[in-house]
This record gives sequence, structure tokens and C-alpha cells, in this order.
Amino acid sequence: MLSALTDDQIQIRDLIRRVAKEQVAPRANEIDRSAEYPQDMFDLLRQLGLFTLPFPQQYGGTNSMVSACLAIEEFGRVCYNTAYLLLLQWVPFGAILAGGTEDQKGRFLHGLASGELRGAISTTESQSGSDVAGIKTRATSVAGGYSLTGSKIWCTNSHIADFVLVAAKTTDDKSTGSINLFIVERGSKGFEVGRKEEKMGARGVPSCPLFLDDVFVPESNILGESGKGFKVVMEAFNKSRPLIGARGVGLSQGAIDHASEYIQNRVAFGQKISDFQGIRWMLADMAIQTEAARNLVYKAAAMVDAGAAGSDLAPIAAMAKCFATDTAMKVATDAVQLFGASGISNEYPINRYFRDAKVLQIVEGTNQIQRNIIANHMLGRPAR
Repeated sequence: MLSALTDDQIQIRDLIRRVAKEQVAPRANEIDRSAEYPQDMFDLLRQLGLFTLPFPQQYGGTNSMVSACLAIEEFGRVCYNTAYLLLLQWVPFGAILAGGTEDQKGRFLHGLASGELRGAISTTESQSGSDVAGIKTRATSVAGGYSLTGSKIWCTNSHIADFVLVAAKTTDDKSTGSINLFIVERGSKGFEVGRKEEKMGARGVPSCPLFLDDVFVPESNILGESGKGFKVVMEAFNKSRPLIGARGVGLSQGAIDHASEYIQNRVAFGQKISDFQGIRWMLADMAIQTEAARNLVYKAAAMVDAGAAGSDLAPIAAMAKCFATDTAMKVATDAVQLFGASGISNEYPINRYFRDAKVLQIVEGTNQIQRNIIANHMLGRPAR
């Protein structure tokens, strides 16, 4: 896949690799340890002008999902949380670009592009994670807009977001056709962001519950047409799924980097442990799996850039996310094993990779859901 990169993409990759090594890597352990939002890393990404990287040139981007995956991979190689900051800026941008009105694009996209605004998206509820159609937050039509009542969980970035895209039902219909997204701005009466969760991984970017008590949302803040906005935005999310896979590839490569260095410096039985055949085979398998994941992720990204969508893209995007994040978990597990007792010590960063890898198998659609998407495409029907 690397031979297929354009000169511009190679320049982006090399620039970000250098910045990641020199400016991000030294901060990664402290971000994880403190579990405090890394404002300095957000400022760095803003200075680099990366907040519109995947989007059209009119917004200052490259209009390339492959370029965006390169950025995510290189940052994720040294710091899960810094790579995540990019994705968190891109998701609301992509949603409004795909489903928003011209007025909404004018009000929000330029601020997201410059870093003056930050957003979040919230669909998950205590009884409905993967089952999006099961959400209970209700949007009731009132004069001039809607009133939202309900609660959400695991809304990442909500503690600092200027607005949150909240999914709510406008009718009692049990299908996703009754769901719309509403732009709820910080400071809205009745809107409260709860205490951050204490997470095993992804600790640098807090996830919080949301509470909505008759929150008024004006018509100008309803995203897309009634009954259609959610579908449009979900397609945008489907197109961004290779980015989640790229996070897995970056994490895998970072775990390999740490493990490779460690085994070449650790001595046992009078020789470096990297000289033992069993150790060398483990490292080789880690590299094979990571390269396979990388090629699948960049194939999916290239399909997005070529205009693929809907049922043409969905199974490949699901394969990329599922395989790359499962690979990240497998590679991180083997890396911890190569470190031996040191792998479970906070003195070494490899345990951070292990904890973050587990998160990737769950977020943005669990890997079981990704397998359902793939199987449904193959068989043409849902499982019973």
C-alpha cells in the first residue's frame, strides 16, 4: 500500500511521524497517567492545520481519507489520546457536512476547522449501545423547534464541547427512521454534562453522561430533514470507519516498536532474548498481522476516496475496523508477554497500549456488530 501513496500523502505521513516522535511521544505517558484533557496536544494539532484533513479543499482539507488514516496511524503509534483528538474533531465536522443546512455549515464548520469550536456526538444510552433504534431520549415538537428529554452515557469530549449532536426520537416508531440528530449547544437550559467516567483506557479524553430536561432546540439546530438526517449522518460515519481501523494499526505498530526495542536490550541466559527463535517468531507474527491490517484499512480508505458508499463500502469498512482492532488487541497482548513482568509495570508504556487496544474493540460499533454487518452483506439477511 505504501508504494501507492502520492507524494503529498508521503509528505503528510513523514511530517506527522516526525512531530509525533519529537513532540507527542514525550507526553503520552503523562496524559494516560493523569487522565487530564491534553489541551497542549489539541493546540499542536490546531497549529498543524489538521482539523479539516479528510474534508474538501474548500474547507482547507485534502479531501482524502487515506491522508487522514496516515495521520491517525502515526499519532496513534505513540499516543492513543492525541490521535483521538483528531477523530473527535472530524466526526461532528463530517456529520454537519453530510447532513447540515448551509446555515449550519456556516455556523459550525469554520469554527471546527480553526479549532475555535469543539463538538461531540451522543447516541449511546444505558439500555441501547449498539441497538441505536432502542434509544429512549425523546424530542417533542414545540413552538419554534423541539424539546429534548432523556439521558445519555459515554459521550466523549462532551466536557469541553461547544455543542453536542444528540440523537433523539421524534415518534414512538421503533425504527431508526424516527431518530433525528439535534445540535444542543453548551449552556442550553436543562442541559447538563455529568461526571467523567474512570476508564481503563482512552483516559486522556473524558467520556461523560448527559442529562436533558426539557432542553429547547430551535428548528435551526435540527440536523437534516426529519426522518432523514440520521440516515445521512450514519452514512458519513460509515465512510469514516477506516479511521477507527487506522487507530488499531497505529497502536499495533507502536506496540511492536516498544517490544522490538525491549527484546534487543534484555539479556537472559547469557544472550539477548531477541536471539531466541520463539521470541523472533512472535515478533514476526505481530508484524505480519499488522501489515495485513494496514493494507485492509487503506483499501477501505481508498474506496471512500474513490466514491464508494452504502452496501459497496459497508462490509469492507466493517472488516477494516474489526480486523485492525482485533489485531491491535492481539499484538498488544503479545507485546506485554515479550516484556514479561515488566509488561504489567507502570514503569513501561506497553501496558498503556494493552489497555487502549481493548477500548478499540468496543467503541464505534463493537466488533461483534461489525461481524453482523459483514455476515448480513454475505447472506442478505439478519441473524435470528
